[in-house]
Amino acid sequence: MNDRIFRRWPTRWPLQPIDSERWSTQNPTYRDADPTVIGAALERSQKRPSGNWYVFGASRDIRDDRPFGATVAGVELVAWRDQQRRLVVGPGACPHLGAPLAQARIDCGTLVCRWHGLRVSGEGGPGWTPRPCHDDGVLVWVRLDHIGDEPPLDTPVIGARPTSDSAVSAVATVTGVCEPADIIANRLDPWHGSWFHPYSFTHLEVVESPAVEQGSVSSEDRFVVAVTFRVAGRLGVPVHAEFISPEPRTLTMRIIDGEGAGSVVETHATPLGAGPDGQPRTAVIEAVIADSPRRGFRVARHAGAALRPLMTHAATRLWRDDLAYAERRYQLRARYSTE
Repeated sequence: MNDRIFRRWPTRWPLQPIDSERWSTQNPTYRDADPTVIGAALERSQKRPSGNWYVFGASRDIRDDRPFGATVAGVELVAWRDQQRRLVVGPGACPHLGAPLAQARIDCGTLVCRWHGLRVSGEGGPGWTPRPCHDDGVLVWVRLDHIGDEPPLDTPVIGARPTSDSAVSAVATVTGVCEPADIIANRLDPWHGSWFHPYSFTHLEVVESPAVEQGSVSSEDRFVVAVTFRVAGRLGVPVHAEFISPEPRTLTMRIIDGEGAGSVVETHATPLGAGPDGQPRTAVIEAVIADSPRRGFRVARHAGAALRPLMTHAATRLWRDDLAYAERRYQLRARYSTE
């Protein structure tokens, strides 16, 4: 029955039939997934400037009625919005006796420590100085010049995105025992997609990959894949997508042809510092920013609040698998460095 329906399926529809294929019979990709290609692309990505900017959360999580606590590279931070809804970020410990400002109260746009009432604002406070910060409408960033140790940039390095008034966005966060470069290396290996995530991807082919060269920091360093995103049963959405690392801790996947062209998935790898076991922890903060010119997407945009949990769940599921890849990469590197 399905085969008869699929033979008459309109090619203009975004959902297309997927040929049934057993996981074990798909074309092996290990010959194409050259470690030299992946390693060279990773090395180039790590040389691009970041301006010392770090993603630490989702824009919608920063509110004007309660503070938000975060840690970046071992630095404790607190963030909130002032009376004009502007982002404020600064040290997370009260300069008086070290109380956690993430547990402070917000009063008239300022933060009031619950221990002794010390008040700080976007203008600073006694012994407290705010950090440079940036709200791009989806993610929030902080600049830590003493950690990044690079020439600072006024704003983070952010690629092209759909405009916020037309897109639906969701942010997922997971944490792994690895370093940021292990997260980026995972994303610079698109060949693993349909093998490691068969529930999400099928018919994946890498149609363009960077040359094997060392030392270059070209902005044209990209992978292009043809892939079908599984939706339900034997239906999927075929697209072409590019993978680019614009700075050392970011990998952007952008749909360049097919349904949702222009939509992006931004993967940000933020170092948190060492865990109780002395091993590094890295937060994967991934923003899915979807757009489409189709009329039906306008309805989806108005239902954004209902869609976000589904989008977040899908991203989290992928990263629970991919963290195994990134953590294994770190374990092998740590093991070899001690042998």
